[in-house]
Amino acid sequence: MNPTSPVPSGRLPRIVVIGGGTGLSVMLRGLKQKPLDITAIVTVADDGGSSGILREEMQMPPPGDIRSVLAALADAEPLLADMLSYRFNNGKGLAGHSLGNLILAAMTDISGDFVTGIRELSRVLAVRGRVLPAANQAIVLKAEMADGSIVVGESSIPKAKGSIKRVFIEPPEVEPLPEAVEAIEHADAILMGPGSLYTSIIPNLLVPKLAEAIVKSRAVKIFVCNVMTQPGETDNYTVSNHLDAIQAHIGHQLFDYVIVNDGEIPPQVHDMYAEQGSKAVHVDMEEVTRRGYKVIADTLVLFRTYLRHDASKLSQHIYQLVVDWMQRKG
Repeated sequence: MNPTSPVPSGRLPRIVVIGGGTGLSVMLRGLKQKPLDITAIVTVADDGGSSGILREEMQMPPPGDIRSVLAALADAEPLLADMLSYRFNNGKGLAGHSLGNLILAAMTDISGDFVTGIRELSRVLAVRGRVLPAANQAIVLKAEMADGSIVVGESSIPKAKGSIKRVFIEPPEVEPLPEAVEAIEHADAILMGPGSLYTSIIPNLLVPKLAEAIVKSRAVKIFVCNVMTQPGETDNYTVSNHLDAIQAHIGHQLFDYVIVNDGEIPPQVHDMYAEQGSKAVHVDMEEVTRRGYKVIADTLVLFRTYLRHDASKLSQHIYQLVVDWMQRKG
């Protein structure tokens, strides 16, 4: 199928992408090249670095993941997108802050509201799609470890170096952004991953009404699995382990399709990641298919300075799945 083939309704397929972190931004850079109506719903659990400082001092949701997604979806001059990601190395009070985080803090202060600030900055950057926080307030992420101990804070959880039993949020009954629920209700496709399983993906599913809307949705639901395990979060995890963790937190088997990398990791890259305690996520195809998931497997990795998903190939698989699903629905 030609990538611009029309869907039966004659409108752009509506896709909701849920997550946070670098993996989400990489994927969105590919998806924005497709004829899709994109809404990104981004976690508000970050409490480290620049985001953590602004969250505490400005009493605002953390801007870091939002800023990364805005930069990824921006249709503005490349230099402007680069400026958003610029991080100050010097200056008392400035060192460690990214310019984009400070701009979002300023827009929040000017408009009096985080969501309005995001909307206005999206307009300035000519963002392709909508970027929404999962909630209009910061949430505190906590983890219960296998030994029964409780770790408080998104940035502290991977550093605990233990086995995570479950994560949970405070306040537990946080209200989702109404626009986020509405986007899910009208979606043709819902996409999660790649990203940190316990600190970027699952926190969004712990916002009660968001989770309920996703479960009820008749959209095609797709999970993009990480290529590598993450030290302190998914040590030795297989693809089915990722899926089981999500199901354990939400109480439902969510996804129709799972997209995995089955390409080989170059030995020198494998060794580099092994030094950091990370290795390729094992694709236990038999277990995944036995659970009823349909699997799309391909060589989906690129290596430059870091190992990343091939955004172009990944977005083509996603687009094809969405259009095929809509054509079957008629």
